Amino acid sequence: MRITVSGPPGSGTTSLAKFLSSKYSFKLISAGEVFRSLAKERGLDLIKFGELCEKDASVDKLIDERQKEIGRADDDIIIEGRLAGHMIDNADLRIWVLASAECRAGRIAEREEVSFQSARDETILREKSEAERYKKYYGIDIFDLSVYDFVISSEKWGKDELAEVVCTAVEKIRI
Repeated sequence: MRITVSGPPGSGTTSLAKFLSSKYSFKLISAGEVFRSLAKERGLDLIKFGELCEKDASVDKLIDERQKEIGRADDDIIIEGRLAGHMIDNADLRIWVLASAECRAGRIAEREEVSFQSARDETILREKSEAERYKKYYGIDIFDLSVYDFVISSEKWGKDELAEVVCTAVEKIRI
């Protein structure tokens, strides 16, 4: 089974993907973690790294091509990333996790130990940069959720409840 988990920064995609990976003993691939590690390797924060990616498509394309390869080759896998639902054409379940900008900024501020305003401003810039790159590189409108089988708000439920709802969907597909 192949499951993609996508959503904007701070929506809870990583937490959900890690939970699903652990529960079902599926391999987990996280495009966001790859992106963050590449930024860190270059000594850049996410905004500066995003600006670099706007000028040099090779980084995004490398991450996205790797996701495609893994998605085609591996079974029993969770692929977490903003474009995973678009990139993994053989996914059995495509999930989009959403939450308001305020909710997500609060989570990011807590996780990154920065101010709420800083987290909100950085998130807005990052989302704008990503949306422009995805449109330019792939013709994908990241705000068009029609590719997803399941769109769910992480703001409505806590981590455990969100996971329980998603697991119900996974179990129905596995039957």
